[in-house]
Amino acid sequence: MDNEIQLINDGNGLAVIGDPSAVERFLVTEGLPSTDLGLKRLGTVLSAGAATAQAGSELASNSGRWVKLSKESARAIDKYGLRTSSKSGLSTGVLKGNKGQIKGFVEFASKPGAILTNPALLAGAAGIMAQLAMQQTMEEITDYLAAIDEKVDDVLRAQKDNVLASMIGAGFVIEEAMTIRDQRGRVDEVTWSKVQTMPATIAETQAYALRQLDALAEKMEKKSKVGDLAEIAKEAETKAQEWLAVLARCFGLQDAIAVLELDRVLDASPDELDGHRLGLQTARKNRLDLISKCTARLMARMDAAADTANTKVLLNPTKAPSVVQSSNHVSGAIIEFHGRLGITHDRDSLEARRWTEAATEARDRALETGADKVEGAKRLSIDTFSRAKSTTGKLSERIAERARTLRADNDLQDDQS
Repeated sequence: MDNEIQLINDGNGLAVIGDPSAVERFLVTEGLPSTDLGLKRLGTVLSAGAATAQAGSELASNSGRWVKLSKESARAIDKYGLRTSSKSGLSTGVLKGNKGQIKGFVEFASKPGAILTNPALLAGAAGIMAQLAMQQTMEEITDYLAAIDEKVDDVLRAQKDNVLASMIGAGFVIEEAMTIRDQRGRVDEVTWSKVQTMPATIAETQAYALRQLDALAEKMEKKSKVGDLAEIAKEAETKAQEWLAVLARCFGLQDAIAVLELDRVLDASPDELDGHRLGLQTARKNRLDLISKCTARLMARMDAAADTANTKVLLNPTKAPSVVQSSNHVSGAIIEFHGRLGITHDRDSLEARRWTEAATEARDRALETGADKVEGAKRLSIDTFSRAKSTTGKLSERIAERARTLRADNDLQDDQS
């Protein structure tokens, strides 16, 4: 119906499907930016069955838009209470609009839409949504690499490792396959045969880059002297950015392979598309977790080094602030990298402790300690004097008593004589 829209939420994006005017009205009402969903690509699954053919004809008259989920867009659709399927992981619903009003979708329609009731179409729509989400990340990574393009080119050109050379070559092949896909609208057997062995090459390069970042963290752990920390922190400031760039390139290529893979499954085995999508989703999350743990460990070691340097700034007024500066530089690079991949966390920049601040604190501490010592000395002197006075008094009494005893003895001897 022209006042109804079908919604599909896969956790990364929202598909809005329905009459073009109703879809547009919903997006304007909620203030959601969107891109074309690409419903025409679902035609490859409409090959048999009257029900599927009927659903396909409905697709032809409908519009589909995709919205990337953010905190703002998620809040905008949470109020509609979409129903979640434990099997597919998708949240779906059909909203009914108010007739005669420009704005307002206020209730669920009594019957679900054609796409939501057709497993093949729903799986196809979810597959396209997954591809759009990954392509969005690929664009973020492309922008990230472009911003540090010169550094990336330098590190890649300087590397003589076969691992990185293989990754660079694989990238050319994958990009070629993506170009063919964009031109043809599908991934045939010939195109897929070119890239199906590439995941192992990319994974090997990813593991290599993670080991390099781990090595930097281990170096930081083994040092405690500010001079040594400053040297390693400066090395990390340069190398961390380079290996983050390599990791970003690997992640983007892995997403590109997943996009091609979903197209290939959609073309060859559409009944397996939903299960394959869920498998790719889990594998992608595992990659993100691995990258997050490794880079978070390096950031923690840099922060610990900065804390150590700040406590020793008085004796190292030049090198200690440089450790903090390098720590903030590395952490900033990691946070930007995380943002491009969709990894979120909070971390404030550390402030380099000034030498004068440390000196003032040391002076105040010394004065406080000195005052305590003076007061202690006073107490000690009073106590010592009191004890000495007491001892002197007792000694005088004993001497006087002895003198009296001697005089008494002398007097007695005189009387006897």
